[in-house]
Amino acid sequence: MSRRAFIVGGIATLSYLYFDLHSIAVKRYTIAVSRLPSDFRGFTILHLTDLHNKEYGEGQRHLLELINRLHFDAVAITGDLVDKSSPNIEPAIALVKGLQSKPIFFVPGNHEWWTNFQIKSPLEDHGVRILENGSFKYARGNFHLWIIGVDDPYLGRDKLDKALSGIVDSVPKVLLAHAPNIFSKAVESNLDLILVGHTHGGQVRLPLVGAVIAPGQGLFPKLDYGQFTSGTTNMIINGGLGESVLPIRFYNRPEIVLVTLVTSS
Repeated sequence: MSRRAFIVGGIATLSYLYFDLHSIAVKRYTIAVSRLPSDFRGFTILHLTDLHNKEYGEGQRHLLELINRLHFDAVAITGDLVDKSSPNIEPAIALVKGLQSKPIFFVPGNHEWWTNFQIKSPLEDHGVRILENGSFKYARGNFHLWIIGVDDPYLGRDKLDKALSGIVDSVPKVLLAHAPNIFSKAVESNLDLILVGHTHGGQVRLPLVGAVIAPGQGLFPKLDYGQFTSGTTNMIINGGLGESVLPIRFYNRPEIVLVTLVTSS
């Protein structure tokens, strides 16, 4: 290989890696839900996860400019807003401040607990509803659905039975959790939708192969990224906004997710 070709190839590779690291993708899912009340047809959730202190401009300006061009009804944040290596809460709080016009729901991840959940009170001070093995009855008109949240499954803090206690109707249920290993429990409980993060999509993905590695799953994980379905239960694994351990992404841009609920046929 000539020196020129080596330099050009190196520049192209670095440019691609920078693009993958900083260019935010918007991923949209449409989920068919049985028994969906008429007032919730088209209900859209903005799902954010795994910020890990990352900043997209001063005060998250670039990220919020993108978000504010989108239509959604509520915000779900599924943990790891902070990073244990540098537990700075300001990037997370700046993001939350820009989202306060909508209801915001949060469940903690492993990095929240590895930093003693110091961000809990600041989040609550900014109107964020934290669901630690609990539920919220989300009403519209005369109808409602359930937003359920469990503590971090990766650390074994999840108590789904407790979160579901007191829910006796057959209204649709949306579960928020940090890690995807809650999937089998959620399927057994006949939940309609699960929103999770934690894997970062592997950070490094290979075409036709998927994630190389994910925490808690090892090499070539099965629950790495995207939509997974079992019976009437759908789980969406969001690739997340930030990185952990190494500041690198390949074939895997940071992303925000929009999930729209529709009536199943």
